[in-house]
Amino acid sequence: MAQDKTDLISRRVLLKRIGALSLLSTIQPLIPACAKHGLLPMTSVSTQPATLSGELIDLVISEQTFALDGHTGTAMTINGTIPGPLIRLKEGQEVALRVTNRLAEITSIHWHGILLPPIMDGVPGVSFGGIKPGATFTYRFPIRQSGTYWYHSHSGGQELQGMYAPLILDPAEPEPFKYDREYVVMLSDWSFESPETLLSNLKKQGGYYNFQKRAAREFLSDIRRMGFWAALQDYLMWHQMRMDPTDFADVTGNTLTYLMNGLSSSANWTALFHPNQRIRLRFINAASMTFYDVRIPGLTMTVVQADGQNVQPVAIEEFRFGPAETYDVMIEPTEDRAYTIFAETMDRSGFARGTIASRPGMEGEIPERRPRPLRTMEDMGMSMEGMEMKGMDMPHKNSSSDMPSMKHGQHDTETHDSPGRSHDGQNASTIPGSQPLRHGPDDHGTGNQMVAEYSQNRFGEPGRGLEDSPRRVLRYSDLKSIAPYPDQRGPEREIELHLTGHMERFMWSFDGKKYSEEKQPIAFRHGERVRFTFVNDTMMEHPLHLHGMWMHLENGAGEYLPRKHTVIVKPAERVSVTITADAPGRWAFHCHLLLHMEAGMFRVVEVSDYGP
Repeated sequence: MAQDKTDLISRRVLLKRIGALSLLSTIQPLIPACAKHGLLPMTSVSTQPATLSGELIDLVISEQTFALDGHTGTAMTINGTIPGPLIRLKEGQEVALRVTNRLAEITSIHWHGILLPPIMDGVPGVSFGGIKPGATFTYRFPIRQSGTYWYHSHSGGQELQGMYAPLILDPAEPEPFKYDREYVVMLSDWSFESPETLLSNLKKQGGYYNFQKRAAREFLSDIRRMGFWAALQDYLMWHQMRMDPTDFADVTGNTLTYLMNGLSSSANWTALFHPNQRIRLRFINAASMTFYDVRIPGLTMTVVQADGQNVQPVAIEEFRFGPAETYDVMIEPTEDRAYTIFAETMDRSGFARGTIASRPGMEGEIPERRPRPLRTMEDMGMSMEGMEMKGMDMPHKNSSSDMPSMKHGQHDTETHDSPGRSHDGQNASTIPGSQPLRHGPDDHGTGNQMVAEYSQNRFGEPGRGLEDSPRRVLRYSDLKSIAPYPDQRGPEREIELHLTGHMERFMWSFDGKKYSEEKQPIAFRHGERVRFTFVNDTMMEHPLHLHGMWMHLENGAGEYLPRKHTVIVKPAERVSVTITADAPGRWAFHCHLLLHMEAGMFRVVEVSDYGP
């Protein structure tokens, strides 16, 4: 459940952890988990946690000592490993998962993307009371789907401290693709600073961990490239808005270590193959605060699943995914060599890497790091046409909040279904918001630093920093369900929700209100078909996750709209999804950047017979 930072972990528990760190005299390093379902042993890991299956599964939540690259900290683990054990179940079965809490604080497990009764969803304060210290809670639910998923804590900062693991649901019917081997590739991030320290530092200074800001040398380079006046105007614009074009990640490689299956890049997680085998890689982004750009130099990846759902195959060379998203890809290495799985962070402050090799001990080359990207005025929701550059007609002080905001347009009543063309040139007439729309009239209150003057659908864009990539990069506009989705009704109504925030104060919210200020649920009527439209008024990407129901991504695929449980909304983007409200009860809806959720970017969706 979303909380203010003072509620993340009690003072008593925090002091206990500090004391525990000072008492470490004998250290038994935590063995990282390397998820595999397969035929050959993998290097770099001395012991593998068992894959858990069956009708009754026992999980134990506890604190463990975690050793990483010569440093030691305290982790919260599931069955003693990071990631926790791979749970493998089958569509159509019933399962009971018995979870025992050996922590000194309340804990929980959320089964991410799984369709189940609300009380089994695992969100304290929304669907159940949490698992108290020393208690055992049994989750029981039928398996109604198949694909690649994961599970994690939904209590405070525990997810960032190691509580996450893969979940594979095998289909009842044969899959539409074949493969010889499969491996889970679970990406995450780890900090030796506590979640409350991270949040406290960001509250003091929004760019606390950003050590990639523009400096005098870059200004001189921009003068040579753009000319003095244009470069000066650009710098003055960002300064007047009190924003930074290098702001791509709140928490960076300055404090984070990026992990692949629980191992750092120096440990080099490795999987094995025989040449000409077809291999399925199940990529899961279990990071708390990190977007990854993933590629395997020398190999083409064919995307066959997104968020556990089969899609029409898409051949790519790179994909970006945010926290909570999953992609299953097929690769077919033909050479007797090692290939590097390279997951570079979106802000370019670090990377996770692993190796897929034909023989043990082989190691692929690590690609050269790319320069960090820069935000543009388009990311700020500004139209460069007609801007008074000479007069610096820049964001003004809002009279009600005394904060900078983007220049507002007049309130428009135009439809969101404007015809247009997406950025990759395809016909996008069925994509809501595919043309730029003027936004107004409100500023969403003191919880919002700016309002995008223009918002538009950006499904045809690969994402900032990838726009000039020579590789074929996955776009949301590429995703199509393998079969027509079952509910072809049009939406009966539309709910528009603005993604808002104040980056200097590290305040994150919906419609300018954090969760503690807006306890009224978003109401769905049971059985209705509703369009949910997200307008991003911030200059950061947000992975939005709806519990309990699928979101059909309105990306122009007609009857083949893909189903997702987590949707990335780019800066100044307007994204629409269609939902069939078929799950009565109270469900969490939030940004899956952990610290954004904890700072207030969280709401409850309630499905009832009465509706709005």
